[in-house]
Amino acid sequence: MGPVTLGVVTLPTRAFVARLAGLAVFDPLGDPVGRVRDVVVAFRGATTLGAARPRVIGLVLEVPGRRRVFVPMTRVTSIDAGQVITTGLVNLRRFEQRPGEVLAVAELFDRTVRVHPDGAGESFEATVEDLAIDLRRKDWTISRVFCRKAGSTPRGLRFTRRRGETVLVDIDEVTGLQSAGPGQQADLLIAAYEGLNVADLAEAIHELAPQRRAEVAAALDDSKLADVLEELPEDDQVEILAGLDTERAADVLEAMEPDDAADLLAELPPEQQEQLLGRMEPDEAEDVRRLLAYEEDTAGGLMTSEPVILGPEATIAEALAVVRREELATTLATTVFVCRPPLETPTGKFLGIVHIQKLLREPPHAAVGTVLDKVTPLGPDATVDAVHRTLAAYDLIAVPVVDELGRLVGAVTVDDVLDHILPEDWREIRHDARVEATHG
Repeated sequence: MGPVTLGVVTLPTRAFVARLAGLAVFDPLGDPVGRVRDVVVAFRGATTLGAARPRVIGLVLEVPGRRRVFVPMTRVTSIDAGQVITTGLVNLRRFEQRPGEVLAVAELFDRTVRVHPDGAGESFEATVEDLAIDLRRKDWTISRVFCRKAGSTPRGLRFTRRRGETVLVDIDEVTGLQSAGPGQQADLLIAAYEGLNVADLAEAIHELAPQRRAEVAAALDDSKLADVLEELPEDDQVEILAGLDTERAADVLEAMEPDDAADLLAELPPEQQEQLLGRMEPDEAEDVRRLLAYEEDTAGGLMTSEPVILGPEATIAEALAVVRREELATTLATTVFVCRPPLETPTGKFLGIVHIQKLLREPPHAAVGTVLDKVTPLGPDATVDAVHRTLAAYDLIAVPVVDELGRLVGAVTVDDVLDHILPEDWREIRHDARVEATHG
């Protein structure tokens, strides 16, 4: 179908949702606004054959600061293969889904529907993979459904090229699009969010309905789900973990940082804690049990038990190789803790620390034990205020925590402290002030 002209702008008369997701959005002056993350759809009555077509009412954009905002389709003046142009000011109030509204990518993709071919044979089940939206008389509606016939793809195949027959059918031939069936998959949703970092993905998952959150969690691998859980509010963490079977929940806890796993387990009843700890690998469970033994408002309650630890004879080249590891958190990569063997917490005698900046300045062949910074470590029972003072006094990113024998048992990092002192709902409001300052 050809384009239609509205005033001085030209819009296509058809677009596909999967191609819209991820497109850059610009204002009329060419300044970037954000990226399309989803399409908001409103159903009009029951999805019976011949019912009114679902109306597309707007786009969900991710603007700088990882905030999601709503742009009505009436503000969209241009759509092409690489960008979307909007007109007027974008309302930067956080998008909140209203009753009757559905997110196309997050909720309709992977949904099971029934197709009733118009005079072309028996009806069949299919899985939605994309939606075509049409512009007619200044109104966008879902016009067609691109779907894959049920049974075409073996279940359990994730992130692989799907096989089987696909069909593009008129929306008038489809029923069940409005109702979520049991066990909806989430492969296409995750693929659409693939470019997001973990914090962005967690925020997107947080905004989903509980059932859809559970489906997305089931589709993520253990490592990715562990990363996402670390970024979610506690209520979401507990809800998602409760929806997993015990074996998988234990696997995900093992993949989390020990301090984050301990914080999550602390929100569960003691019986459930013990059940999950009993299914974890003994070494992993031991680290978490040790952290659970400390009071929440102490250095022991805040610390991680897995900082970067090396012996004094290790070379600076070895230390740099360790802190380069991609899976290492940024705050932990700033500091090497030097101890006598054993080099797992609780270690041998704690000797001192070496900042990454010093590692970059010294000869690669030198031993880390020759360039130590002496800092006064804290005990596990030290107060949060004592942690603050030590971090400030020594200009540290991470402060060592030792037991009564002088053995390193963990480290408290700046992000651990911030997590503790910020309000519980900080993840909900973390970007509001910054975005308002950026966009006015």
